[in-house]
Amino acid sequence: MISLKHGHISVVFVCTVLGFMLATQFRIAMDQRSSLPYQRQEELAARLLATEKERDALQEKLAGLEDSATRAAADAAEKQAIYELRLRAGQLPLTGPGVIVTIDDSKTASKAGDNQNLYIIHDDDLLKVVNELRAAGAEAISINGQRLVSTSEIRCAGPTLSVNNVRSAPPYEIRAIGDIETLEKALRMRGGVADTLQVWGIQIDIKTADHVTIPAYKGMGSMQYARPQEEASS
Repeated sequence: MISLKHGHISVVFVCTVLGFMLATQFRIAMDQRSSLPYQRQEELAARLLATEKERDALQEKLAGLEDSATRAAADAAEKQAIYELRLRAGQLPLTGPGVIVTIDDSKTASKAGDNQNLYIIHDDDLLKVVNELRAAGAEAISINGQRLVSTSEIRCAGPTLSVNNVRSAPPYEIRAIGDIETLEKALRMRGGVADTLQVWGIQIDIKTADHVTIPAYKGMGSMQYARPQEEASS
């Protein structure tokens, strides 16, 4: 009876322990299963945070690139505007098709009673040639290597002529860039400047060229009195 009783106690004890172990294992399994969704949420949250950081970094990089592109475009536009201004101000040497006109004093002996000044070149003679070329669409003109700009002067200086305050003696070489045919016709037209000069024996030679070079203006331009006019307020 005692052995049987001890056997029952052992079975009960083993069953109790086994039941406790089963219950514990079941709880652990349930806890693990219940924790999986939470771990998944943490993983997804971490990935979302990393994606948001990557997005912010890309947006910042894109903004930087757009800003750089805007600055580059503004710089390019500013450089182009400065280039156009320098071009129009005569500060850049140019080349292109055009004409080369050489004018020299008359070699014809003057007649008795004639005005000797009619046989030599004066400033107004060069001005007439320059004006004809400008009217014919010349884009750039020079006289004996002096670029003509808006402030250039052509005036007599004793037996010489002064262009941009630089004196030179005949012959005078006038270079002009533009449409060759139009420039040549303007100078050679009947009763035009060439015909008028040749009446007094003034020598004028007109040549056309596909490549006429004209230097940049060498002087310094400055405004002492003039100021930009402010726009009237509306």
